[in-house]
Amino acid sequence: MRVKHTNHTLPSFPVYSSAFLSESQLVLGGGGGAANAGIKNKLRVLNVNIDDLGVDLENEIQYELTKGEDAPMSMAAWPKDGSFACGINSVPDKLKQGQNENCRVLQVKDGKLSVVRTKGTLIPAEDKEVDLDDYQLHLLSYSSLAPVSAPITTEKEIYDASFSCSGDEIVLATTANLQVYSIPSTTGTISKGSKKGKKKVTSLKLEKTLEVPSSFTGGSFRSTKFHPVTPNILYSIVNTTQPRSRSSRSKTPARQAFICKWQFDEKAGSWSIEKQRKVGEKGVTTFSISPDGKFLAYGSSDLSIGILDAVTLASVSTILNAHDFPPTTIAFNTSSKLLVSGSADNSIRIVKLPDDIRSSTGWNFFLILLITILVMVVAFAVQQFGFLQ
Repeated sequence: MRVKHTNHTLPSFPVYSSAFLSESQLVLGGGGGAANAGIKNKLRVLNVNIDDLGVDLENEIQYELTKGEDAPMSMAAWPKDGSFACGINSVPDKLKQGQNENCRVLQVKDGKLSVVRTKGTLIPAEDKEVDLDDYQLHLLSYSSLAPVSAPITTEKEIYDASFSCSGDEIVLATTANLQVYSIPSTTGTISKGSKKGKKKVTSLKLEKTLEVPSSFTGGSFRSTKFHPVTPNILYSIVNTTQPRSRSSRSKTPARQAFICKWQFDEKAGSWSIEKQRKVGEKGVTTFSISPDGKFLAYGSSDLSIGILDAVTLASVSTILNAHDFPPTTIAFNTSSKLLVSGSADNSIRIVKLPDDIRSSTGWNFFLILLITILVMVVAFAVQQFGFLQ
């Protein structure tokens, strides 16, 4: 299916994160990073026209980060009050002192963007700097950023995390597995005998660990998302790398990407893959699901972005060469009518989603079925009436 989409260039602004604060208000995070002083790291709030997919650059809100801080590499919005959380590493001197204010909550209010509060979640050892290879997850209350549970440390790198629609579970995507944890119903309370201000917090309970299916040779998880409406469904992206061999003449691409739809069986108490689909001959770099749970969207290393039916995993639309560099972020607006993708090529692409889902795969199947019926009718007529004699 063809969808309406427009590209917008943002000079000297590599885009790395994005989120919608409302149906039309978009916040972008980007810049040159900590090492590139020539390209400033910023947060930018833009208004998007839902009809013509234009952006209002004249009335945008900008927030410039301190020199030496990193670019905003991750982001999640809370549209109810116009606030959002993002991941921004502090300047190198603070990193060395173990004072990295990497988790930050900001809010748009009265036409201004301001910091609400910050929190450091990378805990350094007493005798060394922060070990960035010590893969940690901290669960914080929003927007106070108070800890809800003790931190989790994983053996492999964490690429993504997603909350269930009921809010009682969280799933982590590490390169090796998906880890589903139950979330405590209450936050920690001050324990007797503890120092003032200290809280006793519970640990997250690991409910299930889902390994990369053995059918995916050299596979690793890249992203995961719970369904925003149905709690017993989650999705994952698996990127595969074929083993290299001098004697191998396989025509299989060296790298492929798959999306898996997982279903939880309450009777068996287990997760299993209900459907899976190959979505590209190169790895997926970013992935999201619409708030209404109807659409999935991904960005690929082949520079394309794709939209899928969340129920069937059938392709709804694919935009080839959406960017000059691989997409770094992809996000739906709050009404599930728009999709935006961003890239380090200094651009964003805004896509208008269809009102109804008509997958390209579905139309191809319908066409094949129609031709098959037509051939059968002609064959029957020839056999019965000898039209070709």
